[in-house]
Amino acid sequence: MKTKNKSIWAIHLAVLLFGFAGLFGKWVDLPAAIIVFGRVFFAAFFLLIYLLYSKKSFRLNKKVDYFTLFLAGSLLAFHWFTFFYSIQISSVAIGILGVSTFSIFSALLEALFFKEKFCYKNLIPAFLSVIGIYIILPEFSFENQITLGLFWAIISGLAFAIISLLNRKQAQTYSGSIVAFYQDISATLILIPVLFFVEFNLNWTGIGQLIMLGGIFTAVAHTLFITGLSKIKVHKASIIANMEPVYGIAFAFFLLDEIPSWNVLLGGTIIIGMAFWVSFSRK
Repeated sequence: MKTKNKSIWAIHLAVLLFGFAGLFGKWVDLPAAIIVFGRVFFAAFFLLIYLLYSKKSFRLNKKVDYFTLFLAGSLLAFHWFTFFYSIQISSVAIGILGVSTFSIFSALLEALFFKEKFCYKNLIPAFLSVIGIYIILPEFSFENQITLGLFWAIISGLAFAIISLLNRKQAQTYSGSIVAFYQDISATLILIPVLFFVEFNLNWTGIGQLIMLGGIFTAVAHTLFITGLSKIKVHKASIIANMEPVYGIAFAFFLLDEIPSWNVLLGGTIIIGMAFWVSFSRK
């Protein structure tokens, strides 16, 4: 199988796993910050075992790369916190649909990051996406849980767009497992103070859920996605990533009995459609 095809399938599998990960926001009975800490802690732990077993070097070529990966790890912690918080106060569908706006953000920011000519046509799908968001909102009030959940999900999508652009550069130099490890360990260090300021009760069921979330749906998924970015551009990867809301809403329907309303389906269709438009129209 050609390297590019392997990268495409790696992103496909990663997106499928990411789509399922959203359900843990409802399953795990813990604050969002603790869920994220457990996720990145166990992800870093399993990646460390893998890297030691495969005898890969932890050394990075440039000192600035340590800073870049630490920055990406900090953004990763913020991205996953806002994502799970959004799901907890609204629904899996709202959280995943809001995050799916990341492909719009990546199309707008990619020209800035990689000094490419900006395409003003990209403002059209961004504007139409706002219409899709307006349709989803029951009312424009942060006292409404759906509105607040969608707001944090969109912020999470922006953070993920920036992370993906940073990863595009790093994945061209380092393996996906190395990039994922440094980001997950950075996120773990950033979130350690949370353990002392957030009240939580952790039992064996919760620990098992966090191990599964961190091992399979983070360490494996995160590595696959970053590995795919080594040969696939961010805006192309976003085409595949647009399937995450489909997977997530389907999983939530069958496993959580969450039935999205008509306005969520209509607004979500517009958002996903605009994300596909941006992805396919980029030269």
